[in-house]
Amino acid sequence: MVKFSKELEAQLIPEWKDAFVNYWQLKKNVKKIKLARKPKHVPDSNCGFFGRPVIDPVRILVGKVSEWANNGRDKPEIIQVKSKISGGEEEDGEDEFQLYETELVQLFSEEDEVRVFFEKLDDELNKVNRFFKTKEDEFVERGELLNKQLQILVDLKGVLSDRRRKNLAGKGGAAASGFVSRSDSDFSDCRSEHCESPSDSQTDDAVSVEKRGVNSVNSPRRSKSRKGKPNTAAAMRIDIPATTPARTIAAVTSMLWEDLVNNPKKGGGGDDVNRKKIQCAEKMIRGAFVELYRGLGLLKTYSSLNMIAFTKILKKFDKVSNQQASASYLNVVKRSDFISSNKVVKLMDEVETLFTQHFANNERKKAMKFLRPTHHKESHMVTFFVGISTGSFVTLFILYAILAHLSRMFSPATKQAYMETIYPVFSIFALLSLHLFMYGCNLFMWKSTRINYNFIFEFQPSNALKYRDAFLICTSLMTAVFGAMVIHLILLSKGIFSRQVDFIPGILLLCSVLILICPLNIFYRPTRYCFLRVIRNIVCSPFYKVLMVDFFMADQLTSQIPLLRHMESIACYFISGSFKTHRYQTCKSGKLYGELAYVISFAPYFWRAMQCARRWFDEGNPDHLANLGKYVSAMVAAGARLTYTRQPSQLWMVIVIVTSLVATVYQLYWDFVKDWGFFDRKSKNLFLRDDLVLKNKGIYYVSIALNFVLRLVWVETVIGLNIGMLKTRMLEFFLASLEVIRRGHWNYYRLENEHLNNVGKFRAVKTVPLPFREMDSD
Repeated sequence: MVKFSKELEAQLIPEWKDAFVNYWQLKKNVKKIKLARKPKHVPDSNCGFFGRPVIDPVRILVGKVSEWANNGRDKPEIIQVKSKISGGEEEDGEDEFQLYETELVQLFSEEDEVRVFFEKLDDELNKVNRFFKTKEDEFVERGELLNKQLQILVDLKGVLSDRRRKNLAGKGGAAASGFVSRSDSDFSDCRSEHCESPSDSQTDDAVSVEKRGVNSVNSPRRSKSRKGKPNTAAAMRIDIPATTPARTIAAVTSMLWEDLVNNPKKGGGGDDVNRKKIQCAEKMIRGAFVELYRGLGLLKTYSSLNMIAFTKILKKFDKVSNQQASASYLNVVKRSDFISSNKVVKLMDEVETLFTQHFANNERKKAMKFLRPTHHKESHMVTFFVGISTGSFVTLFILYAILAHLSRMFSPATKQAYMETIYPVFSIFALLSLHLFMYGCNLFMWKSTRINYNFIFEFQPSNALKYRDAFLICTSLMTAVFGAMVIHLILLSKGIFSRQVDFIPGILLLCSVLILICPLNIFYRPTRYCFLRVIRNIVCSPFYKVLMVDFFMADQLTSQIPLLRHMESIACYFISGSFKTHRYQTCKSGKLYGELAYVISFAPYFWRAMQCARRWFDEGNPDHLANLGKYVSAMVAAGARLTYTRQPSQLWMVIVIVTSLVATVYQLYWDFVKDWGFFDRKSKNLFLRDDLVLKNKGIYYVSIALNFVLRLVWVETVIGLNIGMLKTRMLEFFLASLEVIRRGHWNYYRLENEHLNNVGKFRAVKTVPLPFREMDSD
């Protein structure tokens, strides 16, 4: 049977961990009571045989007699729990909360351990009540706001539907249609004939809602035009976030125009009512309802887990103290807000009803699939295939090494041609597989330490990649790569001309690209499409709104510049037809190839800098501009190192050292202070932060040293070891692998810090912006 402490730790909400009952501390207090009540051994002269006091049987008999005598009588209360109202306008404007305080009577009042236990228990009960009340009020307020937003949406869709009917009926039938006022209380009775299906991928036109008795957003007196017809859009504005390039350009153009003219044209609000904006608004409100329902579910779980925790700890106290104190205290717990309040259940029922009516075409089953997505259970088949793929990969690697040695493929006569053909392809897939392996390790560590990475990245738990899946993709990819390399080597050893077999690496790359963009629901299609969507957002920076997953992936690309350079080499190799002529210097001697090398080296840093600029534009935080400077310094250092490798001179070596040192110091400061949250002067942990997920502090100090060392691998560029082509290529691959390992190591602490920030703010539910707001009076 699993202990409740482990069950509680596994089920509690990570972001609200500090708001839960401190069950572990209360267990320690109960243990102290047990130790204090344990009789101490005192030598007694009146001992009978075997050292047992002679009067012990008499004490036991007297105790049993008194117990029998008390049977049938009402036992007096040994604790009294009193409550009082705290907060209100007289105390810093806080809301009113019920505070509980326990008074001990009889013998308990003389035991300090019992007094400390109940003081701690009262503190925990008050903490749980206060947090629950705060979150309950927050969700209720959010629900009321969403109710109003949904009413506005239905009204606007009715206006749009009425316009369409007027356009179809002509001017003659326009006078027959009108509006009848409807109060806010009748909102729940409004009927929709057609509602949009709750699907994220839906791109169809918003179906108009045909209904009778629709009033405009404002009162009829405010919203009527000169002709007496309601004009909803005249007093409302639809704020659609600039998440796409078109919206971003339109927002910037509108802002510049307003700043230039300083007098927005009157009546412009009427243009806000159109089909596309209503579609976007409907999707935003639908997402807000889903997040509200999720938050209410978390709050309900919070209430039930805390109730069980109070019950368990009071039973432990009764067992240790040989008294029945749990019944009276549990009655107080059951009357407290976090148990007695039914606002959460009522609001959940209301959300289910509204969502089913307006977003699921009155199909409850469809609505529940959206509100309560099912989580796929992890299959042991994935682990089985990981084992098979790993064994196949190791076998093929050993076979390849033996065949390469027997065929003398790395001899001076053949190694140049072979390295120019195979090395870039091998490096691409090897570095990619290593990155996937590190990501799988990250997923495993995040899950083990209960870091909610799905919430941080805004992944759907049903489709999110698990660590076993990442390992399966990694091992399967390397198995396919070494299988192709073994086939290529066998064909070469049989005397087949290299011109006829050098297309094998190209076929391998082509198959990989086809699998990546395959529209069929196979090979982790949600993950593949999510990856493509994120890459699109990165490449098109700063036109897309920057999310956590976007700049996290962009940071990964800054560590994969060697992979991008190899992709450039392979593209040139196959496009120019060098695989037929084996003229390997065709690409490297070209001027365009050299200029593209700078572009590819700059691109990841440029994309990341543009993301920082976009975040500064959206949030106005100057830290994003400072972060932009970090990537600019990295671009300068990368350009200097690339120039030095082509034009080695004393001057360029000095420039490389200076720019690289500046960029490294800048990056180390940002890694440790901003990304990881370390080196807090006020922290109780030396050179670290107050909150740490890992229990062993030494791991953090080792990680700081490791990240510092791996940030200095650029020194090899200055040294410029002359060790031959094969060893040089192997050294380049080794250094590129170290950077990938450093990035995977950096990933864990970056997300740990982000998770602790969410925990500190009790942020467990995403805040979805709402589309409708009233226009300014001017």
